[in-house]
Amino acid sequence: MRIVFMGTPQFAVESLKILVENKYNIVGVITSPDKPAGRGQQVQQSAVKQFALQHNLQVLQPSNLKDEVFLQELKSLQADLQIVVAFRMLPESVWNMPPLGTYNLHASLLPQYRGAAPINWAIINGEKETGITTFKLQHEIDTGNILMQQKVSITPEMNAGQLHDILMIQGADLMLQTVKKIEQGNVVLTEQNKLLANQQAKHAPKIFKDTCQINWNNSLEDSYNLIRGLSPYPCAWTELNMGDKKITFKIYQASKEEAQHSLSAGQIKTDNKTFLKIAAKGGFIDVTELQMAGKKKLLITEFLKGFSFDENSFFA
Repeated sequence: MRIVFMGTPQFAVESLKILVENKYNIVGVITSPDKPAGRGQQVQQSAVKQFALQHNLQVLQPSNLKDEVFLQELKSLQADLQIVVAFRMLPESVWNMPPLGTYNLHASLLPQYRGAAPINWAIINGEKETGITTFKLQHEIDTGNILMQQKVSITPEMNAGQLHDILMIQGADLMLQTVKKIEQGNVVLTEQNKLLANQQAKHAPKIFKDTCQINWNNSLEDSYNLIRGLSPYPCAWTELNMGDKKITFKIYQASKEEAQHSLSAGQIKTDNKTFLKIAAKGGFIDVTELQMAGKKKLLITEFLKGFSFDENSFFA
């Protein structure tokens, strides 16, 4: 069975790796073009490309998936099956090319959390459970018929980075099982619309800067879930109001403390040495790691060695 693999970030590498380790015939790897990244704007290869080159796999990096030259190169690989993990939206001319179809790994229990950021939104919305799904691609994004699913628990303290790593490993294993089923001709697909008949769909749209701003008037639970759902990237942020100036802070880690208090939302409770607590509805967000704009990320005890909060300042 000739397989073309499509993916870009580290999340996709685990699935490619497990297929290579199990001796599957990967005849081509499609990934994003190299691009400048970081402060030095050094040209960076995708994590998938780096792995593919280490294992002497043929790599294609089209900037336009509808380009005729790319389509001819892809066709020349004569793939029986295409596997997609964390890549971009494919045109029908690409996903409909192999005779066995194109299968995608998605980091949620579809039809829930279709979209670009399923890991983040599951935590932001306070879900106790999510999972991974393999499905056969069709016209509308993330709507294809489901082949396999696996549930994963979300613990109360888990952040998006931790959940990402769990789903990355378990997703690779599910993709291996998926390819085995396809290889054996043991494919039984379930329509997502049948599952939607019994539930309301939740969405996972792309996250923008405004999404990441903490609203301290929200409940303690909502603020806490936003912080962990965006950690370590892109990270929840808030502004410190110091009267005549404002400073932006990112909050990487925090815990929640349920408590009755008379403070206004966003007011600060601190000894300026060991702790920083921010008032929310129903308690406090106890900040343990943060980053002030233009500075390094620091544990709160290290940060407070060089910064003191004025008693009139507050977060908004």
